[in-house]
Amino acid sequence: MKAITVEPHKPGTARLEDIPEPDARGGSVLVEAIAVGVCGTDVEIVEGKYGWAPEGKTRLVLGHESLGRVIDPGPSSSFKRGDLVVGIVRRPDPVPCPNCAVGEWDMCRNGQYTERGIKQIDGFMSERWRSEPEYAVKVDPSLGLLGVLLEPTTVVTKAWEQVLAVGQRAFWVPETVLVTGAGPIGLLAALIGKLQGLEVHVLDRVESGAKPDLVRALGATYHSGSVADVGFQPDVIVECTGVGQVIGDSVKAVAAGGVVCLTGVGSGGRTVGLNTADVASNVVLRNNVVVGSVNANKRHWYRAGRVLARADHAWLARLISRCEPPAAFTHALARQPDDIKVVVQFADA
Repeated sequence: MKAITVEPHKPGTARLEDIPEPDARGGSVLVEAIAVGVCGTDVEIVEGKYGWAPEGKTRLVLGHESLGRVIDPGPSSSFKRGDLVVGIVRRPDPVPCPNCAVGEWDMCRNGQYTERGIKQIDGFMSERWRSEPEYAVKVDPSLGLLGVLLEPTTVVTKAWEQVLAVGQRAFWVPETVLVTGAGPIGLLAALIGKLQGLEVHVLDRVESGAKPDLVRALGATYHSGSVADVGFQPDVIVECTGVGQVIGDSVKAVAAGGVVCLTGVGSGGRTVGLNTADVASNVVLRNNVVVGSVNANKRHWYRAGRVLARADHAWLARLISRCEPPAAFTHALARQPDDIKVVVQFADA
């Protein structure tokens, strides 16, 4: 069967190649791939910046944002042939740490977790893949191809859970949220904010095109420029860019008693006018919280599925900018100005 593979930490090694059929040891549920979303992590792995091959192998099958159709459910009664499913990305560490032991592998404390398509387990960019039943999640059949958005939705589902949990440390009734970054994560974070009845604002660099249109179609307010220019102090800021200056500005701009949730992963970056001690004093004196959130556990996958099922499917469809066949995976990895979510499509949904 065909798969898109790469030799981690070696740029220029990604290719579409023949690999063996998935081994039954990978799980009793056999799945036909429909689509796999592309994100910045995939690009970094292809560029040689990140990623680990499975033990004993030199190459890794890419892809962690999956959607597939069950070919053989195996002995499990929880699936049937034809079900649309996605595969959970992370697996608990083998020790396990206390969090992994109770199913919260997203909060792993020793870093020995593994992840499909990223860290030591082959991903989903192959014509067929296998999963253990407990790491496969059914998708509402009405979503069709839109089910490929489930994995990124889990990320912001967890982020919102973190925000609301932190907020309960005191009497707190949030009304406004600012989402920084209008990529897939930012737009899905805005969607959840709207579903919670909040006044939602989204900030990004572009002034026109698909992103502002999608924000306005959601019933939210779009801003371009800096956080300082939005004109109000949000109760919640969900930061999705990973840009140092935006992070610093967000911490300074959030309302008293507010929560800044960091979901964007960046590296380095110069900040202007940011004095760490002054920012810390501001956080202390205004009772603010800055919390990081990454990955998701099974309850977030369940809740994310409910979010997508409730959402306007026509709006969700506009998040998918392009669908490329596996043979054109290099085009899928090359970002274009109006891209939001690009998908490698193996079969019809």
